[in-house]
Amino acid sequence: NLPELNDRESIVTAGRRGGADELISGLPAGYDTALGKWFDAGVNLSGGEWQKVALARAFMREAPILLLDEPTAALDAQAEYDLFERLKALTAGKTAVYISHRFSTVRRADRILFLEHGRLVEEGTHEELMRLNGRYARLFRMQAAAYTDDEVVDFDSAASS
Repeated sequence: NLPELNDRESIVTAGRRGGADELISGLPAGYDTALGKWFDAGVNLSGGEWQKVALARAFMREAPILLLDEPTAALDAQAEYDLFERLKALTAGKTAVYISHRFSTVRRADRILFLEHGRLVEEGTHEELMRLNGRYARLFRMQAAAYTDDEVVDFDSAASS
């Protein structure tokens, strides 16, 4: 938001809303710190830290559509939860498109478009896709089993036996 580029109060507010204020305030020059190793005195951030800064930057814009590519990829479970709580505020009344391979992220969507090799193969809510018991449901169960150490039951194979 160029008109607010020099409005420190708006910038700090966006940092707070995005959950990045503590991180940014702790940098060598606070909100004036250059970010990235390509700057002489630039500070390099971790993946999760960059995601917090990106979310704070998103709060500076009044964009009606938000595109988030793997927004939780570098976050632990608590940070992921915190991010989604903040995203609720950011995306209220807007269209948000999430690109993700993490089903903990995907299942929060109002509508899921399941792509395979660039083609739409299933579409619906999480509940609808689980009832469909197709590719989405199979992959969801596989990913859930990885977190719970449960055995994955392949319902397609079991049904044909």
